[in-house]
Amino acid sequence: MTTETPTPRSNIPELSVSELSNAMKRTLEDSFGRVRVRGELAGLKIAASGHLYADLKDADSNLNVICWRGTVSKLKIRPEDGMDVVCTGKITTYPKSSRYQMIIDTMELAGQGALLKMLEDRKIRLAAEGLFDENRKKPIPFLPQIIGVVTSPTGAVIRDILHRLQDRFPRHVIVWPVNVQGEGAADQITAAIKGFSAMTHNRPDVIIVARGGGSLEDLMAFNEESVVRAVAECPIPVISAVGHETDTTLIDYAADLRAPTPTAAAEMAVPVRRDLMAQLMDDARRLYTTTQRSLTLHKQRLDTYQARLGDPRRILELKTQNLDHLTHRLSGSFEKGVTRRTARIAELSAMLRHPRQIMQEAKRTLTIWDNRLTDIKPRLLQQPEQKLTRAAALLEALSFHKVLERGFAVIRDETGTPLTSAASTKNNQDIVIQFHDGQKKAQVK
Repeated sequence: MTTETPTPRSNIPELSVSELSNAMKRTLEDSFGRVRVRGELAGLKIAASGHLYADLKDADSNLNVICWRGTVSKLKIRPEDGMDVVCTGKITTYPKSSRYQMIIDTMELAGQGALLKMLEDRKIRLAAEGLFDENRKKPIPFLPQIIGVVTSPTGAVIRDILHRLQDRFPRHVIVWPVNVQGEGAADQITAAIKGFSAMTHNRPDVIIVARGGGSLEDLMAFNEESVVRAVAECPIPVISAVGHETDTTLIDYAADLRAPTPTAAAEMAVPVRRDLMAQLMDDARRLYTTTQRSLTLHKQRLDTYQARLGDPRRILELKTQNLDHLTHRLSGSFEKGVTRRTARIAELSAMLRHPRQIMQEAKRTLTIWDNRLTDIKPRLLQQPEQKLTRAAALLEALSFHKVLERGFAVIRDETGTPLTSAASTKNNQDIVIQFHDGQKKAQVK
C-alpha cells in the first residue's frame, strides 16, 4: 500500500484577485498622493460621456491619464495631441486591467516654448480654414456714429481710448466690460463680441478689442480659438488693439484692422475733427472760387454769342421773307407738275391697246401654230414607227422560243438553274427539260 506525501502548507495568506488589486490600489494612492508629471499628450480622445482619455509619455515610458468631464471644462488650455504639458493629479489603479493611471486635476503647458508651438499650430489650422483671409476683412467706416469697446472697465486702456476719441472727434462710446486675462476671460470677450453683433438698437459701427501690454501668458485670452472665431465671424468691423506694438495675438490676424496700441486704435477709428473742419472750409472756399470763375466765363461766352447772333427781330423778318418766297415757288412748281403729268397720262392712254385686240392677235397666232403642227405630225411620227417595227422584228428573230422551235431544249436543275455542261450534273440528279411546247422531268444516269 502506497502512502501519499501531504503537500506542505505555506504561512503566506491567500488573497483573492480583487483583494490583491484593492490592496495595491491603496498602497499606490497612499505612497504617491498628488503628483506633478510632465510629458507629451498622445492618443487623446473625448468619450461620449465627456471624459478625456490620453497617454502622457516621454522617450522611455508611457502613463495613462484620465480627466473627468467636470474637470475638462475647467482646464486653462485646450488639450491636443503632441502638446508638452505638466499635469497635476493623483495616481491610482484600474483593477479590471491591472494598470496604474493618473487622474488629472489641472493641466498647463510646459514652458513658453510649448506655448509658442501650440499657438503656431493653432494659427496654421485657423489660417487653413480661411479665418485670416484678406478678402474676409471689412473696411473701417470713415466716421462711425457709435464705437463699441471690449476691454477692462478699469485701468489706463479705456481712459486712453476715451481721451483720444475726445481729442480727435467725440463719438458715442459703448463699453462692454470684460476680464482681459485669467480664468473665464476668453469666454467673456467672446460673449462681448457676439453681444455687440446681436444688438438691434444703438449697434456699434466699429468695435475695438483692447488691453494693455503683458507677458505671453497674460495675453493668452486673445489667442483662444473661441475669441478668434468670434472676431472673424463678427459682421461689424473689428479693430484689434492688444498689447504693445511688438505683441502679436491671433485675433490680430482675424481682425479687420490691427492697431499697435489701444491709443492708436482710437486714432484709426475716427478722423481729427479740426482737420476735417479745416478741410471742409478749404473745400468750400475752393468751390466758391471755382463757381465764381465758371460763372464769369459763361457770362463772357454768352455776351460773345449774343453779339454774334444779332437782332432776333431782323433774323425773324429774313426768315419770314424767305418762307414767302419758297411758298410762291412751291405753288408754281405744283401746278406745272400737275400739268406735265396730265399730258403724260394722255400720251400713255393713246399708246395703250384694248385687251380684246390683244386677245384676237394671240388667237390668230395660236391658230397658225396649230395648223403647222397638224401638217408636220405625220412626218414627226413616221420615222419612230419604222424604227420600232425593225426593232420588234429583230427581237422576234432572236427570241428564246424561236430557238426552241428549231429543235433545241433547255435543261435545268431542281432549283430552276440552267445546266450548261455535263460536268455540272451528277448521277441520279433530278432535272427539268424545257421544249418549245412544254416541260418534262428526267433523271441523270
